[in-house]
Amino acid sequence: MYVGVDVGGTKTLVAVLDEHGVIKEQAKFPTPKKYEDFLLELRHALAHFKTKEFAAGGIGIPGRIDREHHRAVRLGNVKTWGENLSIPGDIEKITNCPIVMENDAKMAGLSEAMLLKNDYARVLYVTVSTGIGTALIDTCRIDTNFGDAGGNALLLDYKGKPTPWENFASGHAIVERFGKRAEDIHDAETWKIIAHDLAKGFIELIALVEPEVIVIGGSVGTFFDRYGELLQKEIEKYHVPLVQLPKLLGAQRPEEAVIYGCYDLAKQEFPHASAH
Repeated sequence: MYVGVDVGGTKTLVAVLDEHGVIKEQAKFPTPKKYEDFLLELRHALAHFKTKEFAAGGIGIPGRIDREHHRAVRLGNVKTWGENLSIPGDIEKITNCPIVMENDAKMAGLSEAMLLKNDYARVLYVTVSTGIGTALIDTCRIDTNFGDAGGNALLLDYKGKPTPWENFASGHAIVERFGKRAEDIHDAETWKIIAHDLAKGFIELIALVEPEVIVIGGSVGTFFDRYGELLQKEIEKYHVPLVQLPKLLGAQRPEEAVIYGCYDLAKQEFPHASAH
């Protein structure tokens, strides 16, 4: 069995997956403000699972990672935890199995790319949630040289002012501007405005990365069916002949993408781990 941990700004999801990547058990708890309390909550959640032994596992966190030293350098939505944390080592003491840590957007991107591996090799994953995260997956491998904070790219917002993309196009920005969460927006005119703001960042990413497909996840990605065609049209307005426009897709597993990515990356990083 494998264990996956998805640390979000408000909640943490913990799950047990079998050898084939099927979720068998899962639990959620509010993400604590203190790192020590998070470890206690995680231990408590795992104690209530039927599964007690794991071959390997992974954890997705919102922040920068020192992969060489297996440390969380700086965290985003859980910055109150502190910096330079040896999170994999601490979790290994709880699970008694090797743990790999990665940025949550990259974990989610790997998961979605694995579902498309028979059709696309170069997958750009963009999570539009509280903020905007990015990941590039090439032939089912995370490109660690490609940044995960694409939402910080400076673009002209709807007022013509240079602004980080996520400040005017993220889920948080949507609430700030329209007074509604994405799930509560149903009119096409509002979604057209949102699609226009999203397109500004996607245009830059397409030119930079030249992906074969773009997968949109996160809380806003969940409602891709409401704005997908509008976004495609907005992007086509800026089409440059030398740049191939990729296909746009909504994430297939937006809620559990990070958890599945934990499983996929653990399988890659610890290929000789024997599942119990």
